[in-house]
Amino acid sequence: MMTLQTSFGDSTLNGVRVLGDPVPGQREILTPEAIDFLAALHRAMEPRRRELMGLREERRDRIAGGATLDFLPETRKVREDASWHVAPLAPGLKDRRVEITGPVDRKMTINAMNSGARGWLADFEDSSTPSWENVIAGQVNLRDAIRGTISLSAGGKEYQLNGEALTDHPTINVRPRGLHLMEDRIEVDGSPVSGALTDFALYFFHNAKELMARGRGPYFYLPKTESHLEARWWNCVFVRAQDLLAVPQGTVRATVLIETITAAFEMEEILYQLRNHAAGLNAGRWDYIFSIIKTFRDRGADFVLPDRSEVTMTQPMMRAYTELLVRTCHRRGASAIGGMAAQIPSRKDAEANAAALEKVRADKSREAGDGFDGSWVAHPDLVPVAMEVFD
Repeated sequence: MMTLQTSFGDSTLNGVRVLGDPVPGQREILTPEAIDFLAALHRAMEPRRRELMGLREERRDRIAGGATLDFLPETRKVREDASWHVAPLAPGLKDRRVEITGPVDRKMTINAMNSGARGWLADFEDSSTPSWENVIAGQVNLRDAIRGTISLSAGGKEYQLNGEALTDHPTINVRPRGLHLMEDRIEVDGSPVSGALTDFALYFFHNAKELMARGRGPYFYLPKTESHLEARWWNCVFVRAQDLLAVPQGTVRATVLIETITAAFEMEEILYQLRNHAAGLNAGRWDYIFSIIKTFRDRGADFVLPDRSEVTMTQPMMRAYTELLVRTCHRRGASAIGGMAAQIPSRKDAEANAAALEKVRADKSREAGDGFDGSWVAHPDLVPVAMEVFD
């Protein structure tokens, strides 16, 4: 175990410990000021985060005991009030036709920024193993990409950004880890900090003002959200973070992944809680299917789904979910972002490549026809395919 020293190595920061061996870039990212910022957010927000995790368990227990899901009666007024809307679309978020997704390793960062997509989901979550090296390196890579200084020599190739201005590249939307995951390598007052708060705080601290100066802003995707109360928690984080760094309120924007069955019944309320910081909702189809399985796993044969390949987006339950998402977003002035096509193109097998591209084209055509404002792809070669559909 090591204790975090100030940049001059003369004292230990009050109440904060960093565990494990140091990794490249750690001193640049875990500065005393950044740690103070993270610790302040943790002390303010961790008690409520724990309460919210308890509420998740209570709801799961009720469903296991026979309870069902429905729209909340206590928030009916929010759903029926047609007067409220989310904040206007922020710089870089007005055109979201195609967004590429991927982890924040250095090569992927450069390739995503050069992809020609309108946005990049910079992922600390599902596609990124949260090793300490990845957590720190991801922050270094994002910092360098925003400032235009990122490059890489690997495998006999040189990788660097095309174009000079940040606005020449896809808009960065960082996806932190889910609220249920902890960052055990940082302790504040003897307790580990939340992985979600760690990813958010370090990115926001180092980049919020730099992004604003370069014509963008600190934008996020919020994963694994299960209720509007969790959206309220995030809104409180945004408000406090902006106050602490003297960033104007409403600068942060967040797109919430609707990838749990419980959140699907609270889409209006989620946007309402985040309305001054809301950018949109995303249809996270694969996790949504998993959420149904997990939520109703104790309810017997009536809740067993067929093989995943048969639970397509044309199935009634999936269409109901996506149609409500699009309708909700457009009613409230938010962007509706479609999901991920599972196919990956092949540069070595022309026949397999053509088949993959056709499946992606069909999937994106369905989404565009359903009214989505944009969608996700996982590979740069799929950007022009999806862009053609949404054009």
